[in-house]
Amino acid sequence: MTNEEIASLLKSELSLSDVKVKSEGSHFQIIAVDDRFAEMTRVKKQQLIYGPLSTQIADGTMHAITIKTFTADQWQREKLFHS
Repeated sequence: MTNEEIASLLKSELSLSDVKVKSEGSHFQIIAVDDRFAEMTRVKKQQLIYGPLSTQIADGTMHAITIKTFTADQWQREKLFHS
């Protein structure tokens, strides 16, 4: 799967506000943005993101995944910090 296909899958399955995906081989970095993350534990956030990717994880397409989650406000601050 391409980065765009993974982002599209997560966005459509989870109705996320925004998703960014970067990869190097089977190692993926996912940034997910949605206000519902404000009320979730770190484990619940990861479980939410892993859910739609279970097939790709099981078949080895995705080996290592780094997940960062943000609310819309947190993401705006993060983008400003790194610009």
